[in-house]
Amino acid sequence: MTIKLATLLLASLAPLAIATPAIAATETANKADAAAVLKKLFADSDEDALRRNPVNALFRGDMRYADKLGDFISDAYYEGERQAAVNELARLANIDRGQLSDTDKIAYDVFKSNTELALRGYADDVLPLTKMRPIDHFSGFQVFYPELASGQGAAPFNTLADYENNLKRHRDYIVFMNRAIARFREGMKAGVVHPKLIVNNMIGQFDIQIAQGVEGSTFYAPVTKFPEGISAADQARLKSEYAAIIHDGIQPMNAQMRDFLKNEYLPVAREGVGLVHMKGGAAYYNYQIISNTTLPLTANDVHTLGLSEVARIKREMDAIRIKTGFKGTLAEFFVYLRTDPKFKLATKEALRDGYYAIGKHVDARIGGQFSTLPKSTLEIRSVPEYSEKTAAGGSYQQGTPDGSRPGIFYFNSYDLPSRTTPGMETLYLHEAAPGHHFQISLAQENTALPAFMRFGGNTAYVEGWALYAETLYKELGMESDPYQRFGGLDDEMLRAMRLVVDSGIHAKGWARDRAIKYMLDNSSMGETDARVEVERYIAIPGQALAYKIGQLTILRLKAKAQAALGAKFDARAFHAEVLMTGALPMTVLEKKINDWIAAGGK
Repeated sequence: MTIKLATLLLASLAPLAIATPAIAATETANKADAAAVLKKLFADSDEDALRRNPVNALFRGDMRYADKLGDFISDAYYEGERQAAVNELARLANIDRGQLSDTDKIAYDVFKSNTELALRGYADDVLPLTKMRPIDHFSGFQVFYPELASGQGAAPFNTLADYENNLKRHRDYIVFMNRAIARFREGMKAGVVHPKLIVNNMIGQFDIQIAQGVEGSTFYAPVTKFPEGISAADQARLKSEYAAIIHDGIQPMNAQMRDFLKNEYLPVAREGVGLVHMKGGAAYYNYQIISNTTLPLTANDVHTLGLSEVARIKREMDAIRIKTGFKGTLAEFFVYLRTDPKFKLATKEALRDGYYAIGKHVDARIGGQFSTLPKSTLEIRSVPEYSEKTAAGGSYQQGTPDGSRPGIFYFNSYDLPSRTTPGMETLYLHEAAPGHHFQISLAQENTALPAFMRFGGNTAYVEGWALYAETLYKELGMESDPYQRFGGLDDEMLRAMRLVVDSGIHAKGWARDRAIKYMLDNSSMGETDARVEVERYIAIPGQALAYKIGQLTILRLKAKAQAALGAKFDARAFHAEVLMTGALPMTVLEKKINDWIAAGGK
């Protein structure tokens, strides 16, 4: 496969060298048209990307491709993505950047950075390691797709066509899972396999879905209630067709995947959980670091930074321990926060109501920090049962740009005794407002931006912003109670520990249990959360590094602006400068803020 991909790369680049002069003659004949040519490139790129990735269109509320999931993980799909990146970079190179406005220069730089990084992911030392491990327990289709198809996710169920489209997507899901088994078998031959831990987690997920049966299946939920306008005859037909595809298609496919993972794949899966134990894993991890942080960092860089941040935050934690009057050690204080009944809630409803109250409190203060608020509403829901065991403590799902589907903050109530109250406020700030809900909604609601900036992004910016949002606790009237403030530090500690643990696992050979122990030793998080976190890093290497890297970048730029502008610094203006052009690579964000400072913060 590596030789084949290399051959494809060479074959595709050769004709481009001949075609480029023609592109240049057409697209830069009149330099005054540079902005129009750039806009056309962005529009073409977005339209082509939606066609190749119909699920992205569905999440936007664009229903043109709603009957498809996409041709994911096929050779044709990967080659289409790679060729698109090559072609678009060639077109971009023939646009005179010097003729563009300052705003268009930012768009140019973001598009270039994003596309170059995407192209790197299709290189022959990266792509095989991705496609031979097509699903995992954290972000696999078996986790994502049931929610999409449940009637409670991004896919609408308002019309007869919506219900018919869902049936067609089910068929694509079955094709995808068959294809995934073939990809896993390629990996078995090449020595590129998941660790046993991930495989066992996936087996458990398929077991849960299989045990739902037909009418108890998440996939059957949309036909348990119908909107007005669907006739009784169509309702009866749809119930029958949904039951049939679940019984004859989805459930057998899930069982086939479960049995394959259990009987064929698990015996050859690796014992070591880190990429350092996988063929080609070291180079792949280096790519994941750069991809997720948008900076040229090494595993040693992030590990050293993490150790420094852990030490700093630990000192602040100990100061709060002393402030509360607790007489034991910091380690004993962690145990106290994990176990004392006063930090626990009796029911899922109490946990939900707590988040409702936090949201109202934040809403009352948010206008003091932000000049533009999202139009999209925000809902608070619990994580679905079929995924709660392996899901994070909180997450966010974006709404639609027109507000017809709200943004959703999901809280996890699995193993309720492990969900302590310190940290609820900071979790809300991160996942909801002014974290992910603000960042994602404000970008996609800004129709002046090209689509790739409205709907695209990078992890360092997206998660860095959400972690930065936690630092606004004082301005938003949060964490005045020392235990909640400790919870805020605990969450920041989590992101600092991620730098240590993720790099420890994937570059230094840390075992799962060592990583869990490190997190328990340095924070008050419960064992369930620590286990889920560590298993997440094992499943999606490098992603967890982005939070702290992004946050520290934004904080550094804010401090620089405050020092340079003095009394003229306006937090509302700074936040608008950071947020209102979508998710920027860290290098592009830094240049933008530096230019804003040079212009006097205007």
